[in-house]
Amino acid sequence: MAYDLITMGRIGVDLYPLQTGVPLPQVTSFGKFLGGSASNVAVAAARLGRRTAVITRTGDDPFGTYLHEALRGFGVDDRWVTPVPGLPTPVTFCEVFPPDDFPLYFYRQPKAPDLEIDAHELDLDAIRDARVFWVTGTGLSEEPSRTATLAALAHRAKAGTTVFDLDWRPMFWTDPDAARPFYTEALRHTTVAVGNLDEVEVATGVREPHAAARALLDAGVELAVVKQGPKGVLAVNSDGESAEVPPLPVNVLNGLGAGDAFGGCLVHGLLAGRDLETIMRHANAAGAIVASRLECSSAMPTPDEIEAAVTAGAVQ
Repeated sequence: MAYDLITMGRIGVDLYPLQTGVPLPQVTSFGKFLGGSASNVAVAAARLGRRTAVITRTGDDPFGTYLHEALRGFGVDDRWVTPVPGLPTPVTFCEVFPPDDFPLYFYRQPKAPDLEIDAHELDLDAIRDARVFWVTGTGLSEEPSRTATLAALAHRAKAGTTVFDLDWRPMFWTDPDAARPFYTEALRHTTVAVGNLDEVEVATGVREPHAAARALLDAGVELAVVKQGPKGVLAVNSDGESAEVPPLPVNVLNGLGAGDAFGGCLVHGLLAGRDLETIMRHANAAGAIVASRLECSSAMPTPDEIEAAVTAGAVQ
């Protein structure tokens, strides 16, 4: 049976402080969680009842073992999560200063194992058969992951729904100009592009939301989703339909992971054949729910929680 969703990209261990509003040097205790955007999106969709898997790599170490256990615990197939001898599983720390300051500290040296995904190891038939395939911009930042990501996209050839999470992380690139040619190539093979204002600007050179959405459509996608922060989200498709949905009111505890919840719910809505505005409202609600919680992967909402937030018009 084909997967509803296969994602490809980052995985790691998130170590989040259990005290809010405290600088990292003064934090005394941390929680350990599965992290990495592609992995979190797979978890979010699995929480909504979808059959999901992730393609990624870990270190051959106890943290790698933990990530396998966590994926299986969340109902995500880990058959394509393989170890890389000699490289440690990445760890990410953050600081939590609600409502809008969450500095991230990535420990991915000398190289993250998830950038060692090799094109020759891909199950291209499974990638082509998946109802949705999801890749990220970080996967384009280094070889061999770059070639593997583009090879997977080319083989899939827009079969089903192919999502490009623009996922711009400046610490993984020398500058935006270095990234743009690879983003342009990836967009040729994808049907959906998702990104915030910084990310769409890297991908297209355009920052104004409506112009950026049009530029993404011109680049080859069928649906452009532009996250506008406090202004909500804009979605425009190639049929000329659009939806602009305001954010859901929420008391933010930790904004990290909200975008991954949005992504998992976006996939769920596309698979369910919902209309554009309904998809965006539910995805917004999923993101808001996770923003109200400390953790990311284990905070992904259930369908009932999302429906309750949409009905209430706020996260209670």
